[in-house]
Amino acid sequence: MNAAAAKSRPRYEARARIAKALAHPSRLLMLDALQKREHCVCELTALVGADQSTVSKHLAILKQAGIVVDRKEGPLTFYRIKVCCLADFWRCIETVLKENLRTQQAAFGG
Repeated sequence: MNAAAAKSRPRYEARARIAKALAHPSRLLMLDALQKREHCVCELTALVGADQSTVSKHLAILKQAGIVVDRKEGPLTFYRIKVCCLADFWRCIETVLKENLRTQQAAFGG
C-alpha cells in the first residue's frame, strides 16, 4: 500500500462505519420518520414493529455513527436527526434504484 492510500484508509474506514449503520431496513425506516420530526422510542417501536430493546439497539448504532441525537424528557427518550444531508442521500439511492430497474427491464426486453 502506498503512502497516499495508507493516509486515506482511516477516512474510508470511517465512511464504512457510517454506511454500515445505515445498512438495515428498520434503521432506514426510523430515519425516514425522524426526518419529519423527532420521535420517542415508543413511537419508533410501534412504527418498526419490533420490541423496545431491538429499536433501542438500532438507535444506539445510529447515535454512535453520529446520525441521530437523543434527549430525555422524564422517562421518555426522544430522537432526532443530527445531520441535514439525508435527503440528498435518499435521492441518490432512489436514482440508483431507478437506474437498476431500467437496466433490468432492458435486459429482459421490458
